[in-house]
Amino acid sequence: MSDVGLSLIMVFTLIGCLALGVWVSVSLFVTGVVGILLFSNAPLVNVLATNIWSSSAEWSLAALPLFIWMGEILFRSRMSKDLFTGLAPWMRSLPGGLGHVGILASGIFAAVSGSSAATCATVAKVTVPELKARGYDEKLILGTISGSGTLGLLIPPSIILIVYGVAAEISIARLFVAGVLPGVMMIGLFMGYVAIWSARHPDKVPAKDPPLSFKEKIKATRTLLPVTLLILGVMGSIYTGIASPTDSAAVGVVLALLLSWAFGDLNWKTFKESLMAALLSSSMIAFILAGSAFLTIAMGYSNIPMNLARWISDMGMSPYALLAVLTVFFIVLGSFLDGISIVVLTTAILLPAVQAVGIDPIWFGLYLVLVVEMAQITPPVGLNLFVLQGMTGRDIVYLSKASFPFFLMLVLGVLLVIIFPQIILTLPELMYN
Repeated sequence: MSDVGLSLIMVFTLIGCLALGVWVSVSLFVTGVVGILLFSNAPLVNVLATNIWSSSAEWSLAALPLFIWMGEILFRSRMSKDLFTGLAPWMRSLPGGLGHVGILASGIFAAVSGSSAATCATVAKVTVPELKARGYDEKLILGTISGSGTLGLLIPPSIILIVYGVAAEISIARLFVAGVLPGVMMIGLFMGYVAIWSARHPDKVPAKDPPLSFKEKIKATRTLLPVTLLILGVMGSIYTGIASPTDSAAVGVVLALLLSWAFGDLNWKTFKESLMAALLSSSMIAFILAGSAFLTIAMGYSNIPMNLARWISDMGMSPYALLAVLTVFFIVLGSFLDGISIVVLTTAILLPAVQAVGIDPIWFGLYLVLVVEMAQITPPVGLNLFVLQGMTGRDIVYLSKASFPFFLMLVLGVLLVIIFPQIILTLPELMYN
């Protein structure tokens, strides 16, 4: 059988495992075993053991469980309520009023969490009941939270950017810096949609609250001080070069524990719950990464990445044409896989191909995260939709309809970074060149 036929066996093995509901990590290992057996005489057990160890021993991966733990600690603290209290006074006069609070709160919490699901759940815990009690449209509320919850993937410190950086062997600090402007852009797009929607549906927006004086606004904003200190401690240590992303993650955990203790939210029960939740999430991601690394070795024997890169180069596709095809591909893939799985499955295969047409790997990483964000609000596997379903009792169809306008905002965001790549590249170039 030709190499093409053998490669197709690997592809169908992976698709078949995923279609049968096999865990993504196990599917990767099974496909890797098939690839090793088909394309190599290498000792399978030795390759498997060596690869699992080397993929798990990356020092940069130590940041993953730490950032996840930091988010879990904050999820169990009063931080989310303080976000609403501190932001609400400034949103009263905007078109859409407090409908913007969930978006800004998500953006701020994303800067100390790194997880989309944690951001969505934390903000929803306070924002949904508050806004529903004030008479805001439920679809708008749930749509803003599911959509803006995806910012946890984009705004640093992002767990998925760490995963991409490890898989692509790219500086995680540069990726973090590159995520700042796209994150601000998406916050602006989401808020712009809420303002336009509110202007078109004034009957579905409650009357504005009485305005507060500037002094009263400043007083309310003091509740944001702990979050601000945490963001400055984590991201400031990275951007100033004082600490690596891994070191800053440790700083973030210590600060989160101290803040949670100061607020009276930290006890033995919440400490154990946060640690166990972080352990489970980190183990899942580590298992997926190990499977991906093993599959990458198998694909190296099969020459799939090299052949794909050569095939795309021979087609003479422009970068724009390639990105158009990839965007559709990722949207479809996002309907069946979660974001981290998409990144680890595709990075090793696609990175040589996109670099072959002159696309910057830093830019591609942020583009990939933006497209993967759509997977968080795309049925049937949209993680943010599942989070909100569990918290509100609404079905996936209802939540998908509420999230669809924000899916379109993400599509617009992808178009903007393709047309204006400096949205992603400006800050890394300024800080590292």
